[in-house]
Amino acid sequence: MAEVLPDGWEAVIGMEVHVQLATRSKMFCACPADYLAAAPNSNVCEVCLGLPGVLPVVNRRAVELGVRTALALGCEVARFTRFDRKNYFYPDLPKGYQISQYELPIGRGGRLGVGAGVVRITRVHLEEDTGKLLHAGDDLQTARESLVDLNRAGVPLMEIVSEPDIHSADGAREYAEALRELLRAIGASEADMEKGQLRAEANVSVRRRGEQRLGVKTELKNINSFRFLQRAVESEIRRQVAVLESGGRVVQETRGWSESLQCTVPQRTKEYADDYRYFPEPDLPPLELDAAWVEQLRAGLPELPADRRRRLRECYGLSEFDAAQLSDPARAALFEAAVAAGASARAVANWIVQSDARLPPQHLAELVDLVERGVINREQGMQVLSEASTHGLSPAEVVRRRGLGQVSDAGALARLVDEVLAENPRAVADYRAGKQQALGALLGELRKRSGGRANMQMARDVMLDRLG
Repeated sequence: MAEVLPDGWEAVIGMEVHVQLATRSKMFCACPADYLAAAPNSNVCEVCLGLPGVLPVVNRRAVELGVRTALALGCEVARFTRFDRKNYFYPDLPKGYQISQYELPIGRGGRLGVGAGVVRITRVHLEEDTGKLLHAGDDLQTARESLVDLNRAGVPLMEIVSEPDIHSADGAREYAEALRELLRAIGASEADMEKGQLRAEANVSVRRRGEQRLGVKTELKNINSFRFLQRAVESEIRRQVAVLESGGRVVQETRGWSESLQCTVPQRTKEYADDYRYFPEPDLPPLELDAAWVEQLRAGLPELPADRRRRLRECYGLSEFDAAQLSDPARAALFEAAVAAGASARAVANWIVQSDARLPPQHLAELVDLVERGVINREQGMQVLSEASTHGLSPAEVVRRRGLGQVSDAGALARLVDEVLAENPRAVADYRAGKQQALGALLGELRKRSGGRANMQMARDVMLDRLG
């Protein structure tokens, strides 16, 4: 549920999400893009170090993944796109500039469904990542020195910029999670925040409800989890409202999230686009994207998560919750194959969602059938699921080997009920005196006495009949 803002205030949030693309090499050279396990400053070459006289070469796979993402977001893909130099000095930027895209990005004007709403996408563009600074100390404020690892410098990045269509911290988190789901579905990135493969930055401002003009924004950076993103945006909204209500003014700046302090902290004054002195990258010619190639990429897109959820609801009658839980491609494939093998759609969905069942589809359908027909009960089904998964046996074989199976014989159940009632007169008296919980105690004793094999629905009916 969205947090409640102080009366009369509205939050306005736009997102800038940087995504490390799933390529083997860097954006403009042949150095490996997988830098996490490498020794510091070992995955580098003359190109990504920006040494004099070297020339960059565009990574075709990175361009392809950028186009796939733009198409999946419903963007208009550019026929001509160009790289630019974004000039600024920072210790983790060895060239003194970053090769990025500014005026002619890969894609413009898309949209992403988030919950029941839609967030508009402004642009999708490609660039190279920077190196990484390692601060010696508890945090940036107390660090006495910083070390630079340039293994990450030049790794392909894609930036996805949204319109300011989000109005809560919950919404910012849901947007980032929906974007990660889409990126994984199309194979653009693993988008693991903890590994730095997805970095979500929120541009947050507040304004009086009903105003059209945007307030002064702050950019929240260096956030490495969805939970911290939500907390940071919540904190920043509260901070800005408090500043404005006390008669102060919000300063445009970059802020970070301090988990220890549970608040945002200032990092630096926010730059404007003019500060970066963008100009066309002279070492790279503009790219002309072949229309036939773009259409080939469009045709090769897999079913997108939102489309899959809608189809699961419409074709199988699943709830919103179950369809969302089954939107992962592997789960959806298991679900549909098990239904095709003859199992009930809702029952299969329940088993996958509730127990994370990972049997072959035919075996999952068999397990569902055994429970649905009353051969085994749900509790036994969980035991069968565990053993079948561990040993690669069919559920029917597990039931046969272990001698499982519900006691559904009316006569046998009646004898069990009579024994339990005879040995628990106090609980019987309590139930007849109106204490409904006593029935649960009696049924629990019956389940125990039967070794968990009793058909509990039939047993309950028999017991209620005996209790009058």
